[in-house]
Amino acid sequence: MLCRRPAPSILYTAIAATIVILPWAVNGLPGEGDKPAPEMPRLAQQPLVGLGGGETIREIHQDTPFSMVALTAPDLTGTSARIRAKKADGTWGPWYEAETLEGVGPEATEAGGPRGTEPVFVGRTTTVQIAVTRPAGAPTTEAPPQSDEPNLGYVPATVEQPFGQNLNAVLISPPQAPIDTTPMPNAVNAPGVPPNIISRAQWGADESLRCGNPHYDNGIRAGVVHHTAGSNDYAPEDSAGIVRSIYAYHTQTLGWCDLAYNALVDKYGQVFEGRGGGMDKPVKGSHTGGFNTNTWGVAMLGNFDVVPPTPIQLRTTGRLLGWRLGLDRVDPRGTVVLTSAGGSFAKFPRGATPTFPSIFTHRDAGITDCPGNAAYAAMDQIRDIAARFNKPPGPEELAESLRGGAIFARWESMGGMKSPLGAPTSPEAAGAGSTRYVTFEHGAVYWSPDSGAEPVTGAIYQAWGSLGFERGALGLPTSAEIHEPLWIKQNFQHGTLNFDREKGTVTRVIDGVPVELPPPPDDAVPVQLERFTPVTP
Repeated sequence: MLCRRPAPSILYTAIAATIVILPWAVNGLPGEGDKPAPEMPRLAQQPLVGLGGGETIREIHQDTPFSMVALTAPDLTGTSARIRAKKADGTWGPWYEAETLEGVGPEATEAGGPRGTEPVFVGRTTTVQIAVTRPAGAPTTEAPPQSDEPNLGYVPATVEQPFGQNLNAVLISPPQAPIDTTPMPNAVNAPGVPPNIISRAQWGADESLRCGNPHYDNGIRAGVVHHTAGSNDYAPEDSAGIVRSIYAYHTQTLGWCDLAYNALVDKYGQVFEGRGGGMDKPVKGSHTGGFNTNTWGVAMLGNFDVVPPTPIQLRTTGRLLGWRLGLDRVDPRGTVVLTSAGGSFAKFPRGATPTFPSIFTHRDAGITDCPGNAAYAAMDQIRDIAARFNKPPGPEELAESLRGGAIFARWESMGGMKSPLGAPTSPEAAGAGSTRYVTFEHGAVYWSPDSGAEPVTGAIYQAWGSLGFERGALGLPTSAEIHEPLWIKQNFQHGTLNFDREKGTVTRVIDGVPVELPPPPDDAVPVQLERFTPVTP
């Protein structure tokens, strides 16, 4: 029986292409030596002048490329906006709603200071169109007062704050993250092990932008789920820059003391530390107006009004909340009574004591659609995942973690749980080169960009395993079993394996040369190079 090294990183297979291992930390891991200070996002502001009531579309251009856009004004009541970006080929991308940060940010914002929308990720561009809809009869927007600053070719967001009826577009250029070799997160972790968390130092937070010291509550009693809205079309290496840009926008443009959220989770399962002060401490955020005390806010990067969060994003968010609530012995499936601090965007007046689930959403407490209808529909799933944080993943949970990949699609096409393979017994793992595989009760499915996803079962699986799996002379399977009257045949990259129905033997054929293989022991089970403990159904 083969005995091999521990498993490396676990990734999803793409249906049509390989997912490349890309960075999840901008500056690597602590202790890797001195590195230059991370590049900061560039925030520039352009006034939207001459906008009255109704919808007006303005085209905004900047020579310096940017990829995030937000709107600010002293008052955004009754104002909505959509944003789309010009692509490199001159065509326009889709429209994205710019959601107002309703009930997000310090309560003091309600007494003055700029209001803002969530920064919308539109992809790298130099030109956007912004469709602004304002109430009928709204006063015409004007240009801000002239600044004495030298002509920089753009207006720094920290220099020209909006005045009067000003409405401003904030163009944000996130820094480009360098390529790293740190593995992407995996969809299934060992029981009780929280997801990897990318610290503020790792994603490049400039701590000089923070003001004052963190405020700590006397404990965390509930988790609140948000989304950041905007495009879902970002790459893994974009995420750290997006988080850094949200941080700069919250502090430099809106004048807040720190990120509003305690944590952020991207669609690839990367977890970013949000507000400073310690992920395992009861840091008071400013994510849910009226209910920031004793709550912990997680924002999923993306818009989930129609499209749900990715499976790994849902699972990681659930496990993150399961870990954090567990530190304060909170049941993720329980309920909590919280006292409202009130506010213009809170659903409950000051002093009210509504009952919430221990994991609830922004819309449950505030006048907002956040985190979107599709994410809201998945809240029970997030709660269940959080509640199972300390338990080994079962077959259903493993199957859900595979959803969206080529291996899952192949298994499902064979009948899923009722297929000859049975239930999954491992998460998806990395084999040799670009190979990915999943083990099942009665076999495995292997995938690579060249071979596709193919199952191996029974005596052929045992024989192939004894020859070294994908690292052996046969390579990967390129077909499922082909049943003939006297033989069961399976094709591989460099030959075939043939099971004799009458004799019960397996013959290997390479370059036309047949070799009958010795029978394996009766209790032999193929052992993968990357070993996993089978899941008990």
